[in-house]
Amino acid sequence: MRGARGAWIKGQARWGHLDGLQADPAALALLIELDVLDPAANSWGYTYRDDEWMQLDRLPSRTLWSLLTDLEAAGVALVSPGKAQHPVRLDGEPLTPRISVTENRKRLAVRGELVPVRDDEDADAGGDAGSDGGSEASEPLVTVGNPPIAVGRVTAAGTAEERIVLHPLDPPLTGPMRDLLAADTPISVDTASRERFESDYLPRLQAIAPVVSPDASYTVPAPPSTVLEVRVDHGDGLAHLTWRWDRLGGSIRPDRDREAGILDSVRSTAGAHASIVLPGERPDAAMVPPDQTLRGAAAVLFVAEVLPGLRSLESVRVIEDAEAPSFRAASQAPDVSVTAQPGTNDWFDLSVQVRIEGEDVDFAALFRALSENEPILVLPSGTYFSLDTPELQRLRDLIAEASALSDRPITSVQVSRYQADLWEELVELGVVARQEIEWWMRVRGLSDHDQLTPIEPPPTLRAELRDYQRTGLSWLHFLRTHQLGGVLADDMGLGKTLQTIAMIEKARIDALETGDAQHPLFLIVAPTSVVGNWAAECARFAPELRVAAISAMGNKRGTALADEAAGAHVVVTSYALFRLEFDAYAALDWQGLILDEAQQIKNPSSQGYKCARMLDAPFTLVITGTPLENNLLELWALVSLACPGLLGGRRSFTEYYRTPIERERDNDRLRTLQRRIRPFLLRRTKELVAAELPPKQEQQLVLDLHPTHRRLYDRRLARERQKVLGLVDDVDANRFQIFRSLTLLRQLSLSPDLVGEGEAPSAKLDALIELLREAAAEGHRALVLSQFTRFLGRARDAATDAGIASLYLDGSTTNRAAVIDQFRT
Repeated sequence: MRGARGAWIKGQARWGHLDGLQADPAALALLIELDVLDPAANSWGYTYRDDEWMQLDRLPSRTLWSLLTDLEAAGVALVSPGKAQHPVRLDGEPLTPRISVTENRKRLAVRGELVPVRDDEDADAGGDAGSDGGSEASEPLVTVGNPPIAVGRVTAAGTAEERIVLHPLDPPLTGPMRDLLAADTPISVDTASRERFESDYLPRLQAIAPVVSPDASYTVPAPPSTVLEVRVDHGDGLAHLTWRWDRLGGSIRPDRDREAGILDSVRSTAGAHASIVLPGERPDAAMVPPDQTLRGAAAVLFVAEVLPGLRSLESVRVIEDAEAPSFRAASQAPDVSVTAQPGTNDWFDLSVQVRIEGEDVDFAALFRALSENEPILVLPSGTYFSLDTPELQRLRDLIAEASALSDRPITSVQVSRYQADLWEELVELGVVARQEIEWWMRVRGLSDHDQLTPIEPPPTLRAELRDYQRTGLSWLHFLRTHQLGGVLADDMGLGKTLQTIAMIEKARIDALETGDAQHPLFLIVAPTSVVGNWAAECARFAPELRVAAISAMGNKRGTALADEAAGAHVVVTSYALFRLEFDAYAALDWQGLILDEAQQIKNPSSQGYKCARMLDAPFTLVITGTPLENNLLELWALVSLACPGLLGGRRSFTEYYRTPIERERDNDRLRTLQRRIRPFLLRRTKELVAAELPPKQEQQLVLDLHPTHRRLYDRRLARERQKVLGLVDDVDANRFQIFRSLTLLRQLSLSPDLVGEGEAPSAKLDALIELLREAAAEGHRALVLSQFTRFLGRARDAATDAGIASLYLDGSTTNRAAVIDQFRT
């Protein structure tokens, strides 16, 4: 505030106690903001603070200049200390620091200067506002802010005309620049020190501020630029890269734009191989490329295709510990050929030969490079060629599949004769001569049924085959005559049994026509319930086939299996008898093995499956209406019985097909699996080949339990529910108990006495008897099926009580064929 004489007096105002000051609110707010900037205000009493005067040279400078101009605009007077209270003006011309170097008598004089902010041309010409550069050079300077963002020029110091003018600085002063400006005399550099000055110190000065020679007496060298340095240590098959930014020991401030440009030039020079030297996403401008050791193909590509370009970049310095090895890209594409020689059993040895520019390529090295997705393969001569071609990539996929599924080492890849579709893809690549694969060319017909040679049904066959059944006969005949196996998986009701009998009858006639002294002998293994049916169907459709149906063990039959089979064309047995007397079956010479309803032995760990795999037969036919029910391993089990090697071993199939398809939903792998099995799996649906057949009719009857039955059921249901709810936390461990409870409830819903829950009328038995009465009255015969033999017995007793004649068949029935014949007649 002003006193009575017009001078400024502090009154009650004190720094650090401005809250109660009577002043303009806007000005007061600015003063408080300025007060907060003072470091002494936050020193908690450890630093003395003058509550009348504030030292502006110690205030943080980020917002200080704008704060001072706002205070002036708000009417706050800025004055110098002392009684004179000279005004402090903020309208000084903006200044910028620079370093001046002049030469006189071979000595250099180096001084700091502050010059007006002008364009570069004017600034280079010099100025009159510097500490040493003009008529006012001797005038004292004061600094504002830390670091200084303004300087105060004092004129007529100590007189009544003293004035202080603040000049904003752009950029703020650094510590070394402040020292240069504060020096009483310039730094002198003699001739002996000049070279060291220019090499060690001048670059550092140029990093602080522009260096000029106002009188042009000294030619200032161009300021040094940042350089990206890479050290390359060559080794045996590797190259170690060490990167750093050379900023002259930190004397050069990072130039983000320049360094980003250097990295871009490195990336552009590396081209398609940029990921080798700059892995990952595009780095920040000041980022140093990571040190790394390149091996194999990466090292070769770096030395041959990246390093020469880096050497040509002025902004990159390459230092090598030794002469780089010599590599050369091949000018021609490789010649690839594949041949197959018969190996052991059903396998062919796959031999791959690769030559390029007259040099042989080691197959193991080629396959290893392909399987590891290497971009190139380097030959011992230093020549390398790209592996990124459609032919080599497809060859890699095919050989990898063949190797994975055959569980063979890569140095001796083998292909199963069942992998016809895979071999055909090699042919399509043009790397296999067609004369090398005549056998496979014949097998191609299995993939396209239109290309199969049609086979006329034998004249002795007492049945008229439909068109699709003729196709099935041709397919079966081809498999048998080429000693292959297959899976016949037509829908139920399409005549799988008839097609099989026609194939056997064709084999019998062919043997007669060729004068074969030994007639063919086929073994049919089927569920016990259909053994008699096979014998009956053979007699019906091919009566000249001699069939031996085995229904008991040898000790019960009283004859040896060889005696039973003597003179027969077909032996039919059950899976149980086949398993129990396997040694006797394995001792006979079979022309074909037929596994009916083979899903019964789809468990690879079961003894039935193992026996079927071990039986020596040149032709195996798997018959099933459900080749796949729960998971792909079931399909593998059935295919492995008919076509061992087609889908590899169980573990390799799981890794290569099952896991990618079932868990990862890999459609490409699914399509590959479909192509592989297509030649050897024949499946037709009724909708596809026999649309004229009437659809299956199903009728569901929903029955209410008798009240007494309902009461007994609900009581046991509550008990079993509580038990199951306590087991579901660990389903795997309690699976047996959970299924036991569910099975018990299923039986209880049929009749309480099946599970010892008491007596009650059975609504299902009552409904069954009514349906049977209607069928019998209309002259129909009916089959009654149940999964529970005890309930089946109760159904028989109920039918007898109702006066309905019936026959009974379950697993304990020994004269099954006689019972079935009696039912049919």
